[in-house]
Amino acid sequence: MNEIKNLITQNIRKFGMIIALVGIVIIFQVLTGGILLTPLNITNIIMQNSYIIILAIGMVLVIITGEIDLSVGSVAAFIGAISATFMVSMNMPVVLAVLLSLMIGALIGAWQGFWVAFIKVPAFIVTLAGMLLFRGLTMVVLGGRTLAPFPTQFRTISSSFMNDWFSGDSLHLLTIIIGVIACILYVVMQVKFRKNMKKYNQVVSSPTLFVTKVVSVVIIIGFFAYRLAAYAGIPYILLILLTLVASYTFYMNRTIGGRHIYAVGGNERAALLSGVKAKKVKFWVYVNMGVLAALAGLVFAGRLNAATPQAGNLFELDAIAAAVIGGASLTGGIGTVVGAVIGSLIMGVLNNGMSLLGVGIDWQQAIKGLVLLGAVAFDILNKKKSS
Repeated sequence: MNEIKNLITQNIRKFGMIIALVGIVIIFQVLTGGILLTPLNITNIIMQNSYIIILAIGMVLVIITGEIDLSVGSVAAFIGAISATFMVSMNMPVVLAVLLSLMIGALIGAWQGFWVAFIKVPAFIVTLAGMLLFRGLTMVVLGGRTLAPFPTQFRTISSSFMNDWFSGDSLHLLTIIIGVIACILYVVMQVKFRKNMKKYNQVVSSPTLFVTKVVSVVIIIGFFAYRLAAYAGIPYILLILLTLVASYTFYMNRTIGGRHIYAVGGNERAALLSGVKAKKVKFWVYVNMGVLAALAGLVFAGRLNAATPQAGNLFELDAIAAAVIGGASLTGGIGTVVGAVIGSLIMGVLNNGMSLLGVGIDWQQAIKGLVLLGAVAFDILNKKKSS
């Protein structure tokens, strides 16, 4: 019990958001009469929140450096409009249009990163200007109208599922097999990581606690794999999300570049004295944010099957809220990619659960605001307690 207590105390941010997510899921599962965790609704939650998760991954890197980006919703809308112009109006091949759209997103990120990192204009002002600029350019590109429909190949990214190579009847067998493989890989990685920790004489949890954690995660993976298999299988967008989460988690935890991002956000002056090129770090973080905002815009446009002037409205607030709820500190230096994803899921389950219960959009916004305020207050109180 003492070990569990110490583990929770030392990882209060991580366990706090996990407990919150589990609690919210249980509450809405009961209130909705079991609808929340039906196979169809789980798939809907993934698809409806995919673009917010993508934005949250980029936003948490920006916040870790101690900056902010208020323009991501407008950039997503602008890229959606540009991609529609390429594919719908100009009949450009899908692959070429997607690549050009991502490159434009990178250029937008470079533009904003230049002002923030090298000219030292406050990020709040730069990205607020970007929010207004790209919202206006979206209306200019679309001419105030909606462009649709997109080619079927493009819509596959957001709305289609993997084919079942094994032709299962009631279950998508390929999804079950992928779920089993994921469980095996997770167990192998955890065992290997634990052995490495012991090899270098680092503190590890007790065997009982380790087995409990591994078994719990395996059960969760198996449960969701079965639920997805009971509907239509794994959506392509889920594969994209898992690839992004794995890649960015590895980058932030296992590479020099990721450590530099944490160093700049934790103490920029100390990072400079240690040889970290803080300006370049911030610049490339904004370039990355531009690319992910472009990807989110493409995913949203593909799911909607249209580019509209109102697309991306308040996406930036959802992304910031997801990162902060997931444990990122607005003062910089603290945050994780997995935490941002969990924060996105908390927001997504709240939205979905309240919609299933018939709660109006006005009350939904009010409740989400209170959740964000509570997350920031929790962060501040936790800091005071630890100091």
